[in-house]
Amino acid sequence: MVNLSVFSAESVWVKRTLRISRAWSLGVVASALAAGWVAAAQPTPHGIAMHGVPARPAAFAFMPYVNPDAPKGGRLIGGIAGTFDSLNPLIVRGVAVQQVRAYVIESLMTRGQDEPFTLYGLLAESIETDDERSFVTFRINSRARFSDGKPVAAEDVLFSWQLLRDKGRPNHRLYYAKVTKAEVLDQRTVRFDFGGVPDRELPLILGLMPVLPKHAVDPATFEETSLTPPIGSGPYTITNVRAGASVTMTRDPNYWGRDLPVNRGLWNFDEVRLDFYREANGQFEAFKRGLYDFRIEHEPLRWHEGYNFPAAQRGELIREEIATGLPKPTDYLVFNTRRAVFADIRVREALSLLFDFEWINRNYFFGLYGRSGGYFPTSELSAYGRMPDATERTLLRPFSASVRSDILDGTWRLPVSDSSGRDREALRRALALLGDAGYQLDGTVMRNRTTRDPFTFELLVTTREHERIALAFARDVKRAGIEVTIRTVDAVQFDQRRLSYDFDMIQNRWDQSLSPGNEQLFYWGSEAADVQGTRNYMGARDKTVDALVTAMLQARDRPPFVSAVRALDRVLMSGFYTIPLYNAERQWLARWNRIERPKADALSGILPETWWTSMPATSGAR
Repeated sequence: MVNLSVFSAESVWVKRTLRISRAWSLGVVASALAAGWVAAAQPTPHGIAMHGVPARPAAFAFMPYVNPDAPKGGRLIGGIAGTFDSLNPLIVRGVAVQQVRAYVIESLMTRGQDEPFTLYGLLAESIETDDERSFVTFRINSRARFSDGKPVAAEDVLFSWQLLRDKGRPNHRLYYAKVTKAEVLDQRTVRFDFGGVPDRELPLILGLMPVLPKHAVDPATFEETSLTPPIGSGPYTITNVRAGASVTMTRDPNYWGRDLPVNRGLWNFDEVRLDFYREANGQFEAFKRGLYDFRIEHEPLRWHEGYNFPAAQRGELIREEIATGLPKPTDYLVFNTRRAVFADIRVREALSLLFDFEWINRNYFFGLYGRSGGYFPTSELSAYGRMPDATERTLLRPFSASVRSDILDGTWRLPVSDSSGRDREALRRALALLGDAGYQLDGTVMRNRTTRDPFTFELLVTTREHERIALAFARDVKRAGIEVTIRTVDAVQFDQRRLSYDFDMIQNRWDQSLSPGNEQLFYWGSEAADVQGTRNYMGARDKTVDALVTAMLQARDRPPFVSAVRALDRVLMSGFYTIPLYNAERQWLARWNRIERPKADALSGILPETWWTSMPATSGAR
């Protein structure tokens, strides 16, 4: 269950932090303004970009990551781990079928998947805002219809906004509450005003708002779980539900948006069926028998040696490793700097040196994982291994004490061991740092030189995978006389202790997009460090971080935005708040050869809505 008080607290500290960090970074932003790097970028009527302008012109024919001539027909079956008890993905209660959101329920606008954060018209045929983005107006396409034939109207948009603001998921409640005034201008036009508070992302967030039919949704029961198929305006309708086991969606032959450029080459299957599996091994066995069509693999051992069954050996299965342009999802060991044991940056750097990634990758992951420094790994936003550009240097000039020189110039690298599990050079460097921080070896025990207390800490884990990494790390630091207690707790207790910062060290992952925004204050803003329930688990309190997030939010064009994020990345790396563990450098996809996909990939990688079947158009039973 989501703790809604967390999100209420977030809205309070976000406002305070923005105010404080704006004041702190006034000189930086003023210099940037004078240099012209926040030049205005007005949206075009057919789309809006977070930075700059949309890449596609108004008269574009289709997206570059689709096959515009993909044949229609056939059936796609997906296998999903888990179960469900609801068809409403817009509420907190229950376990919903999330695919309903894209296949059945549409938004005002839709993402261009080959751009960092650009929206094009879907239900809305046009968008209007001003230079400051103090309001946004959407004009509904006159052809837009719900699946029951009723036209989509401005009243439906206003109804959806009010309903989700009051009863939707926490992210909807948080962002939609920022609208100070909403009004229907005519039957097809709706306007949202933001009360003079600058938030350049909010028009795009509203553009992605799901639109529900006012005539078919009862607000009194909206928050209750239900297996009644919702009415939407999307390309599919739900035609069959087996509670907890499967959901079948059938392509609507009267779908109003089938000829839109944003939809050409999409939604090619006559039928999409989602089968749910409660047990992971059973799910994989079902795939080997051909009971569902594709599998996105996350387990290195299975990807390395699990796909050698007979059908695969006969060439009936296609395995692909797909590169994306997104920051790679990366796991980290997180230091809680609120604890005295990790208050000294030299201690944190020493422990980072002792983590033997090469041994873990070879022995646990068959060398399939990569590793990168920073918090936007391997993407254009990453500063790791990059020289700073002129804009970065301008932004960082007032904060030189917050950035290590080797991280600033791009020469710093994560340590690379000899993969033996006993790298002597890493140990020597770590012991030197610990000595500088006031520790010394007493026989085989590392002690504080003043208090004589042994160096010990607790590593909190909740899964077998976490425990396996924790045991390897405990072995690594034991060589330096440091004792780690591994505490295994259930998922609920882990979450409670993480949200209240009741830990020394945890394993965590921050998923990043190519368009990070206000949430960065939630991740590492100074005020977030003192508010329980934020994601600033490390307790970072650096006004430089606050200033750079503010500068990032001020950017209106892509190049200066990228520079601001890279500057932020350098400061975060310089703090040694975490130990980067590993990331999968590519997406692992296995699909039966009856399923085909475009040759070009989107920035986000795997997009089943662009696929089609080589089987006959009729959807027969398998």
